Amino acid sequence: MKRNDRDILIIVDVQNDFCPGGALAVPLGDLIVPAVNRLAAGFAHVVLTQDWHPRGHASFASSHPGKRPFDTIDVAYGEQILWPDHCVQGTRGAGFHPDLDVPHAELVLRKGFRTAIDSYSAFFENDRRTPTGLVAYLKERRFERITLCGLATDFCVFYSAIDGRQSGFEVTVVTDACRGIDIDGSLDRAMRSMNEAGVTILAH
Repeated sequence: MKRNDRDILIIVDVQNDFCPGGALAVPLGDLIVPAVNRLAAGFAHVVLTQDWHPRGHASFASSHPGKRPFDTIDVAYGEQILWPDHCVQGTRGAGFHPDLDVPHAELVLRKGFRTAIDSYSAFFENDRRTPTGLVAYLKERRFERITLCGLATDFCVFYSAIDGRQSGFEVTVVTDACRGIDIDGSLDRAMRSMNEAGVTILAH
């Protein structure tokens, strides 16, 4: 596929806590890093997203007495899955995987730093209204086509893909450079929803 200055790669949350040994490890999550690096080498323009939670974040099970990781609760913006404490600001777990090699990345977008709102998408917090600012950044720089990869396919990559389409961009997800958590069929649901939204799914 020919790429030009209207194309940008968004690498989602390739962080230590989402890789084996991390607090919220995606199975085989670290195995995508070589594929991500190869993909990034083909793009002149790259954005990295970074989950960046304060201690005591509302999405952490530890913030809700009696609740356990992967329980769900109702919050002001809908249903919230509770997670193990992960990607806490300034910790090793929040750092990028040490083998991620994308020195030409032009922007690191941190998300999930608002204590009361979780954030999966690179574009909007989970209330679906609070913007991260990425839409304005991409439109001001006149990008038209977004390629997505990273962790996890069925959460942060999925929500970013849907929001990218709704924000008016062409969106492609490269599945060889993604891995999913797959909670109760979430991976199949995410793939179906992305197809229905007009997201292009590429194996490589």
